[in-house]
Amino acid sequence: MGSKFIVIYGGSGALGSTVVEKFKSSHKVISVDLRENGSAHHNILLTLGLGLNEQGEFVENQLRSILEGQKLEAIICVAGGWAGGDASDPKFLSNSALMIEQSLWTSLISVRMGSLFLKESGLLVLTGAKPALAPTPGMVPYGVAKAGVHFLTQSITSGLPKDVKTVCIMPVTLDTPMNRKFMTHDDTWTPLEHVADILDGWNSNTMDLKSNSLCAIVTTKGETKCTFV
Repeated sequence: MGSKFIVIYGGSGALGSTVVEKFKSSHKVISVDLRENGSAHHNILLTLGLGLNEQGEFVENQLRSILEGQKLEAIICVAGGWAGGDASDPKFLSNSALMIEQSLWTSLISVRMGSLFLKESGLLVLTGAKPALAPTPGMVPYGVAKAGVHFLTQSITSGLPKDVKTVCIMPVTLDTPMNRKFMTHDDTWTPLEHVADILDGWNSNTMDLKSNSLCAIVTTKGETKCTFV
């Protein structure tokens, strides 16, 4: 395994746990989340109620302690969630705040940590959503947060170590336990292992990646493709 470190932000979620399993045999995995992931080598446990700046400072201090001067191979932020509604929804503002904190705050912190801890030619991955490439009238909080992640990905053209590649994955519907509980499963759902395989391939060879790019991950009739848009 050596001493290659990788951060999985959202490492105890459905996708995050799958990504941790993918990398744990080849990297020292640092999971950042509200809950511990027992498969990770290190856990940075966040506290509810922290503001963006306080949360960022906490993660920074924890990473400094773990890394002891070493650099990260990659930061993969797969934190997120879902909350919808339109302007008439009584929870419109609270849902919007939740989505911004879960998707955009975590992405902003990941970018900041990338500037501090990524190695040259490292990898920074954020998570958006293909539906947020267009208006999302029935799920405004979700769409606003994910569109913000897309904009962030395309905007980080300076401030990172040399040749770091920044890419945003944009799934449609992931095959997660929560989605299986509330939605009808079909052959357009993307298996979490397929996403982990894509991320593993990128981490193994960042040279061919175009930085500040958005990659739609779409599954059709059981076949998953990653298409840059």
